[in-house]
Amino acid sequence: MIAVRSLAAGDYDQWRPLWDGYNAFYGRDGATALAEEITASTWGRFLDAAEPVHALVAERDGQIIGICHYLFHRSTTRLTQTCYLQDLFTDAEARGGGVGRALIEAVSQRAADAGSRDVYWLTHETNTPGRTLYDKVAVHAGFIVYSRRSG
Repeated sequence: MIAVRSLAAGDYDQWRPLWDGYNAFYGRDGATALAEEITASTWGRFLDAAEPVHALVAERDGQIIGICHYLFHRSTTRLTQTCYLQDLFTDAEARGGGVGRALIEAVSQRAADAGSRDVYWLTHETNTPGRTLYDKVAVHAGFIVYSRRSG
Protein backbone atom coordinates (compact mmCIF):
# COMPACT_ATOMS: atom_id res chain seq x y z
CA MET A 1 0.00 0.00 0.00
CA ILE A 2 1.22 3.51 -0.86
CA ALA A 3 0.94 6.20 1.80
CA VAL A 4 1.44 9.86 0.90
CA ARG A 5 2.33 12.39 3.56
CA SER A 6 4.06 15.71 4.03
CA LEU A 7 7.83 15.61 4.10
CA ALA A 8 9.38 15.62 7.58
CA ALA A 9 12.79 16.79 8.78
CA GLY A 10 13.91 13.19 9.33
CA ASP A 11 13.28 12.25 5.69
CA TYR A 12 16.43 13.81 4.25
CA ASP A 13 18.45 10.60 3.87
CA GLN A 14 15.66 8.96 1.85
CA TRP A 15 14.62 12.14 0.01
CA ARG A 16 18.11 13.03 -1.22
CA PRO A 17 18.70 10.04 -3.55
CA LEU A 18 15.31 10.64 -5.18
CA TRP A 19 16.08 14.36 -5.52
CA ASP A 20 19.42 13.51 -7.09
CA GLY A 21 17.71 11.01 -9.42
CA TYR A 22 15.15 13.63 -10.46
CA ASN A 23 17.88 16.12 -11.24
CA ALA A 24 19.93 13.54 -13.14
CA PHE A 25 16.87 12.71 -15.26
CA TYR A 26 16.81 16.35 -16.37
CA GLY A 27 20.57 16.48 -17.03
CA ARG A 28 21.60 18.09 -13.77
CA ASP A 29 24.33 15.72 -12.62
CA GLY A 30 28.12 15.50 -12.78
CA ALA A 31 29.52 18.75 -14.18
CA THR A 32 26.01 20.21 -14.54
CA ALA A 33 24.75 19.21 -11.08
CA LEU A 34 22.92 21.74 -8.96
CA ALA A 35 25.14 23.55 -6.51
CA GLU A 36 24.92 22.02 -3.05
CA GLU A 37 23.70 25.37 -1.71
CA ILE A 38 20.62 25.13 -3.96
CA THR A 39 19.73 21.69 -2.62
CA ALA A 40 20.32 22.84 0.96
CA SER A 41 18.15 25.93 0.42
CA THR A 42 15.42 23.89 -1.24
CA TRP A 43 15.38 21.42 1.65
CA GLY A 44 15.17 24.27 4.15
CA ARG A 45 12.25 25.84 2.31
CA PHE A 46 10.25 22.62 2.61
CA LEU A 47 10.58 22.79 6.38
CA ASP A 48 9.77 26.52 6.69
CA ALA A 49 6.04 27.10 7.23
CA ALA A 50 6.40 30.65 5.86
CA GLU A 51 7.54 29.36 2.46
CA PRO A 52 5.00 28.75 -0.35
CA VAL A 53 6.88 25.64 -1.49
CA HIS A 54 5.83 22.24 -0.11
CA ALA A 55 6.93 18.63 -0.38
CA LEU A 56 5.18 15.28 -0.20
CA VAL A 57 6.64 11.81 -0.04
CA ALA A 58 5.13 8.49 -1.03
CA GLU A 59 6.01 5.55 1.19
CA ARG A 60 5.64 1.82 1.02
CA ASP A 61 6.62 -0.27 4.03
CA GLY A 62 8.33 2.73 5.63
CA GLN A 63 10.51 3.37 2.59
CA ILE A 64 10.19 6.60 0.60
CA ILE A 65 9.66 5.63 -3.03
CA GLY A 66 8.46 8.92 -4.50
CA ILE A 67 8.74 12.66 -3.99
CA CYS A 68 6.68 15.60 -5.11
CA HIS A 69 7.26 19.33 -4.68
CA TYR A 70 4.62 21.96 -5.31
CA LEU A 71 3.88 25.62 -4.68
CA PHE A 72 1.02 28.05 -4.79
CA HIS A 73 1.18 31.33 -6.69
CA ARG A 74 -1.08 34.14 -7.79
CA SER A 75 -2.43 34.29 -11.30
CA THR A 76 -3.59 37.11 -13.54
CA THR A 77 -6.54 34.97 -14.68
CA ARG A 78 -7.84 33.76 -11.31
CA LEU A 79 -8.85 35.29 -8.01
CA THR A 80 -7.61 32.22 -6.17
CA GLN A 81 -4.09 30.89 -6.12
CA THR A 82 -2.91 28.33 -8.65
CA CYS A 83 -0.95 25.22 -7.72
CA TYR A 84 2.21 24.38 -9.65
CA LEU A 85 3.47 20.83 -9.26
CA GLN A 86 7.14 21.52 -9.82
CA ASP A 87 8.91 18.20 -9.26
CA LEU A 88 7.66 14.61 -9.33
CA PHE A 89 9.93 11.59 -9.18
CA THR A 90 9.45 7.92 -8.42
CA ASP A 91 12.11 5.36 -7.58
CA ALA A 92 12.83 3.33 -10.73
CA GLU A 93 11.82 0.03 -9.09
CA ALA A 94 8.47 1.47 -8.01
CA ARG A 95 7.45 2.95 -11.37
CA GLY A 96 4.19 1.76 -12.83
CA GLY A 97 2.84 0.90 -9.39
CA GLY A 98 0.66 3.96 -8.79
CA VAL A 99 3.18 6.11 -6.92
CA GLY A 100 3.09 9.03 -9.35
CA ARG A 101 -0.69 8.94 -9.52
CA ALA A 102 -0.93 8.88 -5.71
CA LEU A 103 1.34 11.92 -5.44
CA ILE A 104 -0.61 13.84 -8.11
CA GLU A 105 -3.89 13.01 -6.36
CA ALA A 106 -2.46 14.17 -3.02
CA VAL A 107 -1.28 17.48 -4.49
CA SER A 108 -4.67 17.94 -6.13
CA GLN A 109 -6.40 17.40 -2.78
CA ARG A 110 -4.11 19.87 -1.04
CA ALA A 111 -4.78 22.39 -3.79
CA ALA A 112 -8.53 21.93 -3.40
CA ASP A 113 -8.20 22.28 0.38
CA ALA A 114 -6.34 25.57 -0.18
CA GLY A 115 -9.06 26.85 -2.52
CA SER A 116 -7.03 26.40 -5.68
CA ARG A 117 -9.05 25.20 -8.63
CA ASP A 118 -6.15 24.11 -10.80
CA VAL A 119 -2.94 22.11 -10.58
CA TYR A 120 -0.54 22.24 -13.49
CA TRP A 121 2.93 20.95 -14.28
CA LEU A 122 5.55 20.75 -16.99
CA THR A 123 7.55 17.83 -18.28
CA HIS A 124 10.02 17.28 -21.05
CA GLU A 125 8.58 16.03 -24.32
CA THR A 126 10.87 12.97 -24.12
CA ASN A 127 9.47 11.87 -20.74
CA THR A 128 7.38 9.10 -22.27
CA PRO A 129 6.71 7.16 -19.05
CA GLY A 130 5.63 10.31 -17.23
CA ARG A 131 3.50 11.52 -20.12
CA THR A 132 1.75 8.15 -20.28
CA LEU A 133 0.53 8.74 -16.72
CA TYR A 134 -0.14 12.45 -17.21
CA ASP A 135 -2.35 11.75 -20.22
CA LYS A 136 -4.51 9.58 -17.95
CA VAL A 137 -4.85 12.00 -15.02
CA ALA A 138 -4.81 15.44 -16.67
CA VAL A 139 -5.39 17.35 -19.88
CA HIS A 140 -2.53 18.52 -22.09
CA ALA A 141 -3.48 22.15 -22.64
CA GLY A 142 -1.28 22.56 -25.71
CA PHE A 143 1.03 25.23 -24.33
CA ILE A 144 4.65 25.41 -25.44
CA VAL A 145 7.14 26.60 -22.83
CA TYR A 146 9.88 29.06 -23.65
CA SER A 147 12.74 29.84 -21.30
CA ARG A 148 15.28 32.64 -21.33
CA ARG A 149 18.01 33.59 -18.91
CA SER A 150 17.67 37.12 -17.62
CA GLY A 151 20.53 39.58 -17.58
